[in-house]
Amino acid sequence: MTTPVPGAARVQFIDTSDGAFGIIADADDRVLASGWTDDPAALLARLAPGIRPASLEPGRTRAAEAALAYYDGDVTAIDGVEVRQSGGEFHTLGWAALRTIEPGHPLSYQEFAALLGRPTAVRAAASACARNAPALFVPCHRVLRTDGTLGGFAWGTDVKRSLLARESAAR
Repeated sequence: MTTPVPGAARVQFIDTSDGAFGIIADADDRVLASGWTDDPAALLARLAPGIRPASLEPGRTRAAEAALAYYDGDVTAIDGVEVRQSGGEFHTLGWAALRTIEPGHPLSYQEFAALLGRPTAVRAAASACARNAPALFVPCHRVLRTDGTLGGFAWGTDVKRSLLARESAAR
């Protein structure tokens, strides 16, 4: 069981070529939630209740620097950003595995399920992507449908397409 985040967390918004990007980070500067929005409530809604902070205060995060570096062309800048997530064993395994997918080399949901050691658990693998709160830093956008089409993305397929194109170009 995960203990709740005590007190306030920091929230920071930056401008990107894909629109506003918001980050919620805990007192240890670990990203709890992030995404392409300027609405703190939209970010909070992505969090499991057990790690939802009591309040948000505007502030700077190291993750924002990494996101800006990513958008400036260093697609590996997001790799070292610490995150904090709450979920069951399979989702936790899935989130860790997402961070091993190389930029510019997306996997299909079927390949992602196989990477997790459960090749028939395609829906469960997709669920790990769907429940991923620290988007970009845990790159769920790097998983596609088996036919190569984009599939879903919490922040819209236009953002997913842009991220994949950026990573493919940087390869």
